[in-house]
Amino acid sequence: MTRIVTILLLAAIVTLSGCQFFQDLGDKVTGKSKGEMTVAEESEKAALQKQIDKKFENPVAHYKLGALYHADGLYDKAEYEYRTALGFDPVYYKAQAAIVKVLQDRGEAPRSKMSADIYMTQAAVSAEASMLLGKGFQQQQLDEYALKCYQQAQTLAPNSAVLFKQIGYYYLAKGDQVRAEENLRRSFQLDPYQSEVAGELGRMGVMVQIPREPKKDKGNWLDRLWKKEEAKDQQE
Repeated sequence: MTRIVTILLLAAIVTLSGCQFFQDLGDKVTGKSKGEMTVAEESEKAALQKQIDKKFENPVAHYKLGALYHADGLYDKAEYEYRTALGFDPVYYKAQAAIVKVLQDRGEAPRSKMSADIYMTQAAVSAEASMLLGKGFQQQQLDEYALKCYQQAQTLAPNSAVLFKQIGYYYLAKGDQVRAEENLRRSFQLDPYQSEVAGELGRMGVMVQIPREPKKDKGNWLDRLWKKEEAKDQQE
């Protein structure tokens, strides 16, 4: 009996070893190093924690650390970091949108909606605030809230090509070709130097042409702010 048990244990060990061998082989074939992502993530967390230890009132570091916790499904820790970031920068729109998202992901839909409504009401004071909050919602894939913010900004800045473009893309993603075309057309009218908008309209069968002469003005102030924020996001 003992001999049979021993044989079975040895067989199990060989089987498990074989599975591990094929797992390791698969990792080599795909170019994936075992634990690589975990090591990188932990390294980034450690770097952010070091920044926080050096200067606790660093909203960007708290936000980024919260985003890492959020991605790991550690929603309580993520919310704490997001709220800490917001405590040091009350108009940190990315953090506001992230709080709405983390509450939603944690299954707290009423609190999530209530928070979104509060932040959108606060942002209604200016086109800039509404646009930046909308951008934050868009980054969190909270598209309906993003649309509301862009429309809210549009009432205060009706000549922003960026706002029409973002709303056009929203409807395009939803399959509403009529509203998408309407908004993209208006965006292109306000700024005919947008090659991506021209391309999208072309795919819709709308013939447009980008002017050959260099662009003389720098565009609407809200559009300039959008480009500035986009550049900042790429640097972070």
